[in-house]
Amino acid sequence: MPHADADDYFWIPTTPPFLRKRDEAQRVALMREMFVSRPAWVLSGSMLGWGESVVAECDAIVFVTLDPAERLRRLEEREIVRRAGRPHDDDAWRVFKTWAEGYDDPTFDGRNRVEHDRWLAAIGKPVLHLDSRSTVEELTDAVCGWEPAGATS
Repeated sequence: MPHADADDYFWIPTTPPFLRKRDEAQRVALMREMFVSRPAWVLSGSMLGWGESVVAECDAIVFVTLDPAERLRRLEEREIVRRAGRPHDDDAWRVFKTWAEGYDDPTFDGRNRVEHDRWLAAIGKPVLHLDSRSTVEELTDAVCGWEPAGATS
C-alpha cells in the first residue's frame, strides 16, 4: 500500500530542510494529485489545523505515542539521514528542535499533545491508540487485527 508523509507536502524542499511552508491549498492539491484518489493509502504525520479535508477521506486513524526522549532521539537521527551526515547545527534545526521539545508540554504555544488529543476526539474517525514501547510485531498485530467501527472499508 502506498505511503506518504505529511511533511513532504507541508514543506517546500529546501537545503537545509523545513525552511519554507507550502501554501495550504497547494499542500492539499498535491496530496490529492499524488495519492488521495488511490483506492488505499497510508499517511503518516500530523494534519492538525490544515489537512482536515484529506483526513475526512481516511477510514481510520492510528495514533502512536512515543516517549519524549526517544521521539527527540529519532528526530535527531532522521536529520542525520536527511542531511546525508552533514551537520545540522544551523538556525533552522535549532528552531525545529525547540519546537519539537515543546510538543509534550500542554502549555507550549504551538502544536502539542493536548491539541492532538482534542483533535482526535473531535475528528469523527475511529482512532487506534498505540504505544511505541510495544514491539514492531505487537504494533503490526494491533493494526492488522483492528476492525474500526464506522470505517468504510
